[in-house]
Amino acid sequence: MSMNLIMVLRGQYAAGEDMEQRLQDLTEQSLLAKKLGYWGVAVPSHFSGAPLQYFHQTSMLAYLAAQVRDIKLISAVNLLPLHKPMDIAEQYAAIDVMTGGNFIFGTGIGYRDVEFKGHGSPMAERGRRFEENLEAVRRLWTEEAVDMVGSHFELAGANCPLKPLQKPYPPFWIGANADVAIRRAARVSDAWIINPHNKIETILRQMKIYKKTLDECGKPMPKDLPMMREIFVARTREEAIRLARPYLEEKYKTYHQWGQDKAMPKGDDDLGMDFDELLDDRFVFGSVDEVAEQIIALQKPIGFNLLFCGIQWVGMPHEQVTEQMHIMAEDVLPKVRQGI
Repeated sequence: MSMNLIMVLRGQYAAGEDMEQRLQDLTEQSLLAKKLGYWGVAVPSHFSGAPLQYFHQTSMLAYLAAQVRDIKLISAVNLLPLHKPMDIAEQYAAIDVMTGGNFIFGTGIGYRDVEFKGHGSPMAERGRRFEENLEAVRRLWTEEAVDMVGSHFELAGANCPLKPLQKPYPPFWIGANADVAIRRAARVSDAWIINPHNKIETILRQMKIYKKTLDECGKPMPKDLPMMREIFVARTREEAIRLARPYLEEKYKTYHQWGQDKAMPKGDDDLGMDFDELLDDRFVFGSVDEVAEQIIALQKPIGFNLLFCGIQWVGMPHEQVTEQMHIMAEDVLPKVRQGI
């Protein structure tokens, strides 16, 4: 099995940053990902995330589609229960055409009250809305006229006038933290995006749930199985922790304030702990050899073959991000491929 890298283009910046310059940085990072042989670039989505600044997901994907070719562009993840399926189907069909059929539709259920309230979507209905929307998008992408009554929409002879290039449609990936969401990912998607927040012991337990549900549905393990991790490479593990700490610590404080913990399974649902506790069995830090060894040690029991690289955090200088991109592609990845 070969391993490939995906660059997570988080693009979150502090208030007051020059976002025109930051857009140039993100463009350079995307072009560098292509040059270095990264398999894909992933663009996240959040709403009402002040004081952080970031670009709207669909807008950013469309922009990147015009900047870099022949690399996968991934919505990681679109918060599907917030939206209406007709709008989503048309937006992302267009993205698939713009990317030359290189789009992957990554979706998730969401967890923030402010986002659900702002979109007029009740948090309590998010599971049902997610599955209804997913079914409706699939049908709009493959059928000429769709009749479907959902809990929050009605399609009456509706169509998506621009169909995706990929047939029958782009791959559906689901980012999931909680056990119920992992079962959903097995049932209704092409792959589970294994999350970056849970401890490895939690993920190993959840892989059993994922595989069991796939078996129950008569589905094989996906050929592409992505996993996301926070990663930092330096001369030593101590140096990696020291250099990454100010950026990643701030990031996880924000996750905690946003309520990310609520979407995680019981027993592994506290992102408000001290950074040293968060480090335990969660982040991949160290020298080139140490990081490669940690990735290999994760890959063997889990079986992922795509690694979402969380190497860009709020406050990290552009030059440090591109340095990490080089190290991961040129130094770490070859060692990982030799070891698996």
